[in-house]
Amino acid sequence: MSKGYHYRGYLPHWDLEKATQAITFRFNDSLPQHVIKEWRQDLAEIEDDDLREKELHRLISKFEDTGYGSCVLRDPVCAGIVRDKMQLGDGFAYKLLDWCVMPNHVHVMIRLLDETPLSKIIQSWKGGSAVEINRYLGESGTLWHREYYDRLVRDEDHYYSCRKYIRMNPVKAELCEKPEDWEFSSAWMER
Repeated sequence: MSKGYHYRGYLPHWDLEKATQAITFRFNDSLPQHVIKEWRQDLAEIEDDDLREKELHRLISKFEDTGYGSCVLRDPVCAGIVRDKMQLGDGFAYKLLDWCVMPNHVHVMIRLLDETPLSKIIQSWKGGSAVEINRYLGESGTLWHREYYDRLVRDEDHYYSCRKYIRMNPVKAELCEKPEDWEFSSAWMER
């Protein structure tokens, strides 16, 4: 059952049946907590909560593209595991609209198709991929950051803006020249 607008941890989440969502989730080591703490202190002077969170998300997004952390998803086997987990529920609980697996984070846009909560969908992606990636690497422990960022796609313009952001992320991070050159993305799958 959908939860509507709620908090899980420190980020707000939208969980509405049949909604289109843009989602980002990242590896646990992709962004040091002391950096987020410094940014929160720097942004404390912004009185508008939404504006402050938007600016924080912009800083996080920019930092993610620097390739900080272990970047386990640079390994094609690991990136393929995440891709496969996301594609597993496509057409059942959600419609996978656009996606991109980056070296230390993932961008995805989905349309919810049934009453499966967004948190359960993301939990299945992160939990299932963590088990397989750890097994492949011969390691154990937590891979994914507990929180995820989701944004309700409001209208057609917002949809195309999110789609462009997802597709251009590997180009912006200088991992390829054109979106369709990035193997672990919906743009590559459509070429």
